[in-house]
Amino acid sequence: MAEYLVLIYQDESANTDPAVQEQTMAGHIRFGEQNGAALRGGNALQPSGTATSIRSDGSGGFTITDGAFAETKEALGGYYVVEAADLDEAIAVAKEIPAPVGGVEVRPIRPM
Repeated sequence: MAEYLVLIYQDESANTDPAVQEQTMAGHIRFGEQNGAALRGGNALQPSGTATSIRSDGSGGFTITDGAFAETKEALGGYYVVEAADLDEAIAVAKEIPAPVGGVEVRPIRPM
């Protein structure tokens, strides 16, 4: 079995309606109940405005800035680590993740 990181992207500005938030959270609870055997972890993230970016300055130092690396309409909002036999199985699990104001990305985890 392989592990896959499923990244959940969302339009942070569209996620303000409490009814949508409640419905999405209920969907994640159902997702966890239905896919618990495949899940190895996961969490929601604080908004992208709370991020701190660190980049090498090329001379041995670092530049530290407030905010995410890139400003985009959709920001990384959370993730799941999924164990699956192959990419097709991981995609099938990822399709069940509620993402009403965004989408998901599936990436294989490289064993180290």
